[in-house]
Amino acid sequence: MALAPARTKYRKAQKGSRKGNAKGGNTIAFGDFAIQSLTRGNMTGRQIEAARVAITRHLKRKGKLWIRIFPHKPITKKPAEVRQGQGKGPVEFYVAVIKPGAVLFELAGVSASIAKDAFRLADAKLPFRCRFIMREGVAA
Repeated sequence: MALAPARTKYRKAQKGSRKGNAKGGNTIAFGDFAIQSLTRGNMTGRQIEAARVAITRHLKRKGKLWIRIFPHKPITKKPAEVRQGQGKGPVEFYVAVIKPGAVLFELAGVSASIAKDAFRLADAKLPFRCRFIMREGVAA
């Protein structure tokens, strides 16, 4: 099962706006290295899990990984070949709304080169462009 909230106040949500840059969660808070989004988009629970697996497999049980995002927003979809009207479709999956500057994953306890390679593998799984950043004062 992909990432999804355990319970929500409302079952369905409106589309909302994706404009602007990330206000919170745009700096390194836990680890020494991080991957930061440069463009905007929705990231599904499956994509988060795929990136997490790519990172952890590359690390071979070394270091500590933090996932800084969570898919809270429900996305609905109507079945194929259904006429319009009759309300909104059922919830299909959940997404995390990613804005430019959002820190997605953080790493600590590994060297910069290993962290960079792990995040490069994770970036290939994501639907938007990202960059590798590191904490001030950490040796490259």
